[in-house]
Amino acid sequence: MPRAGIDRAMVVAAAAEMADADGLGAVTFARLAAQFGVRPPSLYNHVAGSEGLRRELALLGLRELIADLTRATIGRAGAVAVVALSEAYRAFARRRPGLYAAALLHPPEAGDTEMEALSATTLEIVVAVLAAYDLRGDDAIHAIRGLRSLLHGFVTLETGGGFGIPLDLDESFRRLVATYVAGLG
Repeated sequence: MPRAGIDRAMVVAAAAEMADADGLGAVTFARLAAQFGVRPPSLYNHVAGSEGLRRELALLGLRELIADLTRATIGRAGAVAVVALSEAYRAFARRRPGLYAAALLHPPEAGDTEMEALSATTLEIVVAVLAAYDLRGDDAIHAIRGLRSLLHGFVTLETGGGFGIPLDLDESFRRLVATYVAGLG
């Protein structure tokens, strides 16, 4: 029987905060239970075990990323849209590192229609942003993979402390995205 005052959304929100603060690996049922003042098995009334919790975090991460990307790119096209998408992606990864990791480390399983739909929506935003470049077929796929790789690579290095040289990271990011955009032209 679920404990009064605790629901699935609260458990997922607490796990997301924990993941963002301490890393995805720090999210445990024991820590969450302690935060709510319950025993770990009580959380199974709200989420389907560790895998279920990871899935919920991935769903939340994708929803938030989609919202951020949509807000950043709506009404924009061409290079301006690519830059806006890139900046929104980076900002999300920096602001929500735990959710970012959850969204990327939990690929949709076959038949998980909710996860597949969110993943498809994310892809549709990128396709729409790149539409101004009139890419088709394999060229479009290569462009999408390239953008995803450069964004994920940069934010992974940045959030993981992988840039040790004291040089403006914002400028490095701007130059990286500008180089990608120039390559599309």
